[in-house]
Amino acid sequence: MPDNPPVGIDLGTTFSAVAHLDSDGRPWTILNSDGDLTTPSVVYFDTSGAIVGKEAIAAGEFEPDRLAQFAKRDMGESAFSKEIRNQKLPAEVLQGIILKKLKDDTELKLGAVKKVVITVPAFFNEPCRKATQDAGRLAGLEVLDIINEPTAAAICFGIQQGFLSEDGTSRGQERILIYDLGGGTFDVTLMEIDGTKFTALATAGDVYLGGVDWDSRLVIHLAKAFQLEHDVDLLPDAVAMQMLQQKAAETKHSLSTREAVTVFLSHEGRRLKQEVTRATFEELTADLLDRTLMTVNKLLREAKIEFKDLTRLLLVGGSTRMPAVSEMLERETGLQADRSLSPDESVAHGAAIYAGLLMKTGAERINGMSVTNVSSHDLGILGVERDTGRKRRSTMIPRNTQLPIKARKTFPTLRDNQRSVEVNVIEGGDDSGNNATAIGKCKVKGLPENLPAKTPVQVTFKYGSDGRLTVQASLPTIEKDAEMTIERAAGLSDEAIAEWSSMVETGIPDSAVPEQPPTNTASAAEPAAAPIPETQTPVEQSPKQIAPPVEPPVTPPVVEEPVAEESTPAPNGSASDESTDEELMADDELMADELDEEVTDEPEPASEEAMPQFFMPPESEYDDEEDEVEEEDSVPAFDFPQIDVSEPAAAEAPEEPPTDPPPKKKLGWRSRAKKLSE
Repeated sequence: MPDNPPVGIDLGTTFSAVAHLDSDGRPWTILNSDGDLTTPSVVYFDTSGAIVGKEAIAAGEFEPDRLAQFAKRDMGESAFSKEIRNQKLPAEVLQGIILKKLKDDTELKLGAVKKVVITVPAFFNEPCRKATQDAGRLAGLEVLDIINEPTAAAICFGIQQGFLSEDGTSRGQERILIYDLGGGTFDVTLMEIDGTKFTALATAGDVYLGGVDWDSRLVIHLAKAFQLEHDVDLLPDAVAMQMLQQKAAETKHSLSTREAVTVFLSHEGRRLKQEVTRATFEELTADLLDRTLMTVNKLLREAKIEFKDLTRLLLVGGSTRMPAVSEMLERETGLQADRSLSPDESVAHGAAIYAGLLMKTGAERINGMSVTNVSSHDLGILGVERDTGRKRRSTMIPRNTQLPIKARKTFPTLRDNQRSVEVNVIEGGDDSGNNATAIGKCKVKGLPENLPAKTPVQVTFKYGSDGRLTVQASLPTIEKDAEMTIERAAGLSDEAIAEWSSMVETGIPDSAVPEQPPTNTASAAEPAAAPIPETQTPVEQSPKQIAPPVEPPVTPPVVEEPVAEESTPAPNGSASDESTDEELMADDELMADELDEEVTDEPEPASEEAMPQFFMPPESEYDDEEDEVEEEDSVPAFDFPQIDVSEPAAAEAPEEPPTDPPPKKKLGWRSRAKKLSE
């Protein structure tokens, strides 16, 4: 066994797993200290420190206020949605504690472990991916790369199953649909395997849909039955809720192999014996299954692929054990679902194989493979349309673009004598920036005086194979060129990571809980706490990360065509904010040599007269607006506007109360449950 061998980690919402490669390049799951293949992604904060896994679940039934579950759903947010010991903890810290437990268990078998590949849902946005890397840093790990879970599963299936020959090449070109329904997230990816090339063609998903949402329907069903029998509402009782969640999860698992299950509930001397049939369960959750099918159909439409064009259907994730999943997919696709590998292990195995690719370890047939992913969301910048003053998005990198990619566009400044330029980077949303996730800001300051309006600003996006982004902005006419670190809208700063790292190492015992723990670099509205954060939000709309619609869309501008350059990923698979062109474009055999020409498939640039007035704003153009929910201060204008200090201060005018109604708060678990029970 080599020193410090790389491992692959499936960091799941409900369960996590670790795998490594043996000397022949075969992946093996590493048993945890309890002798299990998977570890529950649950943290219980005892007085002396954090406990992770089965013991945490058992303890949490009696002290649920010390229990943290489903932290993966809050990655990329300012804090975990539930207070622990009256403290707001970043989700990265909770995930870091889980990763440290996985690391400690792995080292019992392999010795010192440092280098890892961590998997994430394909539909994770850029802030979520950075948060995952930060969690690895908090656990003392060197994250070689972030790989999408469906991609990892496809690699595992391809290596170990029948459609690859012994030398690692496919016997024929395969076009595979990977349906990944995990404990807390859902992804669907279309992948092509040709020889040793694994190429993702398109991806879609819902990061707020998973097995826990099926559990929540059973929780409500059982709570209603108990209330009808004893006139006692269990939902407001935190201890009873924890018991209900455990019973619901166990019932769901049993119904995967049985037609009916008898559930026994006991609370404060009152008992209930309730039968739950598979038919009842499927009726309660039919709309959740329909949401996954809607996502599958959307993916195929965007990829211009029909079910008849698919050669294989792979099921990944523990929740695909529910019979209704395979029955629905086989009925729709006409394909037999491939269940040839454990859905609990395949993602970790694929991550281990990918780690072997990066570190050049394992069998020769693994070292010859290449993996190409796609962007899961549109990436762009938000500017200002001069004629209307409305926000306007310009897409720099469309979703489902093969990575890595470099794109460049040019925009004019907004006004004369503009002393700064602010590039507000967003992900997703519509053409007006509604429902977009704010990634952060890049600023160019100290521009010379008397700079005329419409001075060209060149913006360059470099998007790495791991889904990490670097942004450059320059004003070529005045030779002002800078590559800047993004001032992020959410996530931990380097200072906060340094402070939290020591706490993660000790498990944050009661004695170490700070009065004011390190916080994220930007604040966000705190979502309501929810033991099982179910959501009915449509695909591609995260209620926690997006701003509500504010304006109707306008005609998209015609801007300079992005420049797509042939590129390959950095050797370490990481394109951080400080990465250079050489790092991102380093020659590496993991990626395909050529990029799809659809990246630059846009209208030809219009003439100066015909081009819409789409401009880049100066720094803090929106700071005086009041609607914090929309995070206007993080939205750059396409004139890149700037506030002239010589103009009268806006504060001198009488302040008028806002006319818009306050944004609706997301219902907490208790409110949703009561509403459904009415």
